[in-house]
Amino acid sequence: MTDLTLPNPNLTETRRHLFDAEPLFAATGTLIGLSLAVTLTAMAIDTREFLGENVWLKPIKFQIALTLYLLTLAFFARWLPSGMTARPGYRLYAGMVVFAVIAELVWIGGAAMYGTASHFNVSNPFLQSIYGLMGAFAVLLTSATLFQGIAIWRNARTGLVPALHLSIALGLVLTFVLTVIVAGALASQSGHLIGTPVTGARVPVLGWSREVGDLRVAHFFATHALHVLPVAAMIAGVLLPQRWGVSAVWVAAFLFTALVTVSFAGALAGHPFIPEL
Repeated sequence: MTDLTLPNPNLTETRRHLFDAEPLFAATGTLIGLSLAVTLTAMAIDTREFLGENVWLKPIKFQIALTLYLLTLAFFARWLPSGMTARPGYRLYAGMVVFAVIAELVWIGGAAMYGTASHFNVSNPFLQSIYGLMGAFAVLLTSATLFQGIAIWRNARTGLVPALHLSIALGLVLTFVLTVIVAGALASQSGHLIGTPVTGARVPVLGWSREVGDLRVAHFFATHALHVLPVAAMIAGVLLPQRWGVSAVWVAAFLFTALVTVSFAGALAGHPFIPEL
């Protein structure tokens, strides 16, 4: 067995490394997290509903997801090649990613304010064009995982043991590949549900339908490959000999890809991921 513990468990040290390695992602993620106070207050005051949910629930979900996303990228940035994040080309790219993140949040928050749909809203030519533009922004912000994944994969000086090095790089790359495939198919539909719900039964908090196929399930899993694979590598490091670590990561990547594929195919067939009992 080998030690696969991520460095700097101290909260203060972790925060310092986040801002040292990728200050733009760290600062933006922190500000989005703090902005939850505004939307949570709005949800408490504004009781309007859209499709059976408070209008502010969707912005809150996206704020949480994008906060976690940006802070994870800031955390992993420490293992990019030395000096990469200081290059002008990289800074421009990082700025574009942050712009895409903010545009998505403004779009979703604006739709909540007006009590209407953000996604799949093609009710007029203007909204149809905005929806397409937001799709392009979504690909742009997700591409940061592919960029980081390849750069970390090629960096021989991370100081990480091979299994953890592979799990971080592979998790980042898989996040982009799986998310783009699932999100692309999702965007081509008229909505995230495949079928017509009758009772409206949903999974608590996540909101997934328990009656019909819900493409958001596969999308959710796909976007968390960058978290799942490093955790799998750390578990393997505790339970398995070091020589099996890399193989264990590849097996975990295969099983995780299978989970996304099965949940995606099941949703397309109209089957709920967690059916009603």
